[in-house]
Amino acid sequence: MMARKSILKYMQFIRSYSSSLQSDAGSKLAALRASMNNLDALIVPSEDAHQSEYTANCDDRRAWLSGFTGSAGCAIVTKKDASLFTDGRYFLQASKELDQRHWTLMKQGIPGVPTWQEYLKSLPPKSFIGIDPSVITFDEAKRLESELSATGSTLVYLSKNPVDRIRSSDRPPRPCEPVKVHPIQFAGKSVKSKLTELRRSSQGNNIIVSALDEIAWLLNLRGSDIHCSPVFFSYVVVTPQKATLYLQPSAVLSNQVMSHLEEAGVQLASYDQVLPDLSSLNQPFLIDPSTTNMSICEAIGKENIVAKQGPSFLSMAKAIKNESELNGLRNCHKRDAVALCKHFSWLSEALTIHKQTVREAEAADHLASMRRLDPMYVGPSFDTIAATGPNGAIIHYQPDSKNSAIINPRRIYLCDSGAQYIDGTTDVTRTYMFDGEPTEFQKRAFTRVLQCHIAVDQAVFPQGTTGYQLDAIARLPLWKEGLNFRHGVGHGVGAYLNVHEGPHGIGSRASYNTVPLQPGMVVTNEPGYYEDGQFGIRIENVLAVCRASTPYRKEAFRQCAADSQRQTVDQ
Repeated sequence: MMARKSILKYMQFIRSYSSSLQSDAGSKLAALRASMNNLDALIVPSEDAHQSEYTANCDDRRAWLSGFTGSAGCAIVTKKDASLFTDGRYFLQASKELDQRHWTLMKQGIPGVPTWQEYLKSLPPKSFIGIDPSVITFDEAKRLESELSATGSTLVYLSKNPVDRIRSSDRPPRPCEPVKVHPIQFAGKSVKSKLTELRRSSQGNNIIVSALDEIAWLLNLRGSDIHCSPVFFSYVVVTPQKATLYLQPSAVLSNQVMSHLEEAGVQLASYDQVLPDLSSLNQPFLIDPSTTNMSICEAIGKENIVAKQGPSFLSMAKAIKNESELNGLRNCHKRDAVALCKHFSWLSEALTIHKQTVREAEAADHLASMRRLDPMYVGPSFDTIAATGPNGAIIHYQPDSKNSAIINPRRIYLCDSGAQYIDGTTDVTRTYMFDGEPTEFQKRAFTRVLQCHIAVDQAVFPQGTTGYQLDAIARLPLWKEGLNFRHGVGHGVGAYLNVHEGPHGIGSRASYNTVPLQPGMVVTNEPGYYEDGQFGIRIENVLAVCRASTPYRKEAFRQCAADSQRQTVDQ
């Protein structure tokens, strides 16, 4: 279980960026530019070699370099300029954390602001643009290579990450926490059956799995190498004959884990050996081009890559929960709700009856203490957003553990939090005003957000409908008022796995239009409204996609079958 001290230590580590890291932003950029040699630009994404949304401290290159600690963003450094690209969730946070003497904030999605890919195309022709191939996917790399070729520019894959080189003296070691078996009563399916289905889907090809949550799900194992995410650093190679789990050499495995792997027929190898092994096999490998990095693809060899377009088998199998996983999610949300009710009752009384001074971080700590009373509690699923007044308008705000704001009971308070339990993962947001009277505009905004939330909750849609198509339904009440919000409506949630899980979701991202919502998927419902400098409103629950019983559904099926039969007779 994640100890409270380790959580606080991590929060303090993150908080140090916005102060100490800003102070030497110029020296870091100078050192980086000196190491770029013949490169005209360097791309520093947020992701690690496994395309993780949240990264371990050793892989937080973009955050270390720029001082911006949000989970989404891309830094591009040229000989003269340094630009940080991020989306609307992080505009306020980035503007506070970046040292704007050295960095330019590029607000993606704002008219006239290019994406980082478009920015690279605007560089002088025949530029050499460097990137560590382990932090860019096959899909993204090939797309970028093609786009840059139009201007004569070249994407250069580097053997050593330049940020790691200049950071070598203070780069933390890679975490290697204990790995634990995820019990079958919560997993709902054995490792053997999952491997059998994976091999069947691969049609005889070898498979490399690099996404950490997919590995944890496939092998019914959990870890804690990444803050708030129950995953462990690893790769898995599955051939028609065997399955190999690549773990760090320092990994300590219990007898239970060893027996679990042996029973499933899974062999062990060293984490650092995966690329040499892939190079030596010289065989076709089925990859997920949206999650597999270019260093893996280079090791396999382009002639051996079988790139499956669209969601991979594993991402879809993990997203469509079995009944055991759904039951676990329902049960942990019920227990989580008890903790939330206890917390908000305490907070309301402390602020309004006892007139106590409560800071945001203190409220977050109390909420965690209520959750820790559950024997199945493991840790937070993300750092709690406890935001009073104007801080609520910072969509991914995190209170400073040492000097957070005092909660004003007469201002809107937004709390977005979640937890990891052995039987599931939670994510919930509530917005309160504990005392006083909200303004007419605040009441109207809250009502419209609630109407948006209800619209999603009550949505009934045909088979094949995507979250992209539902996005407008979720925003219509706000749109009618000329209001909107700068984030997606909902994301998938793991079953005691990552709190943000694809490939589905509800929002305006083009990728959400490629994956229909299917029974067994779970997705958050979290519309909001944010008035910069004043308040934020968000209401969030986790929903399960189910088959709807509609008045004419059976008749429609009968009519469809009759039409099909007539067509067969006519032919």
